[in-house]
Amino acid sequence: MPTTSELRADGIRVITMNHPPVNALTVQGWFDVAAALDEASRDQATHVVVLRAEGRGFNAGVDIKEMQNTTGFDALIGANKGCYAAFKAVYECSVPVIAAVNGFCLGGGVGLVGNADCVVASDDAYFGVPEVNQGALGAATHMARLVPQHMMRTLYFTARTIPAKDLVQFGSVLETVPRDRLDDAAMTVAGEIAAKDTRVVRAAKEALNGIDPTDVNKSYRFEQGFTFELNLAGVSDELRDEFAGTEKAKK
Repeated sequence: MPTTSELRADGIRVITMNHPPVNALTVQGWFDVAAALDEASRDQATHVVVLRAEGRGFNAGVDIKEMQNTTGFDALIGANKGCYAAFKAVYECSVPVIAAVNGFCLGGGVGLVGNADCVVASDDAYFGVPEVNQGALGAATHMARLVPQHMMRTLYFTARTIPAKDLVQFGSVLETVPRDRLDDAAMTVAGEIAAKDTRVVRAAKEALNGIDPTDVNKSYRFEQGFTFELNLAGVSDELRDEFAGTEKAKK
């Protein structure tokens, strides 16, 4: 299974994404992540979730090749709905979600991490929202939870990336560690949370979401509307074709 979920005896549930070669998720892949988190949310034996990935990087966003190899708008609509479901599932999970980020975290990956409750990263990890390069919009909502507003705007307009170690100063990334220590670092935080009374922690998660100044679900949905406009104008398809061709030429 590309996405797996394992509940440990100590109440820590580990959800792992594994979509070679770069963890760019298909439409089904996004819904699978959402389903795993929804299951964790319902399961009273789950005290905390660690969301991690195998491979070169945490997440490369949407599988653009799938979108370009699908006729009509089914893949586009599916990807938008799948991303929305996955991001929402992270945010609304009844227990805290710890994102353990290795390597690259781009586009939709930022959507997952930005909605998490705690972020630890490998010292080679970096974040970016290259949406403007592919004629899409989205995840600015979530990048704004990781960096200050002007930094978010600069990253968004330029499609630059930012190292995880630079986010420690903002408090959005708890710590960066060597990659071979990433799982241990995430489990350390998870263990502290799992040891608490899960009834209190679940209430705390609901309370903190309730006082959040931004409705992340509505904010992200607003962004998606502009993605559809760009697609109807033909801009997105043109830029995705260029991207897919560039990637093919690299091989």
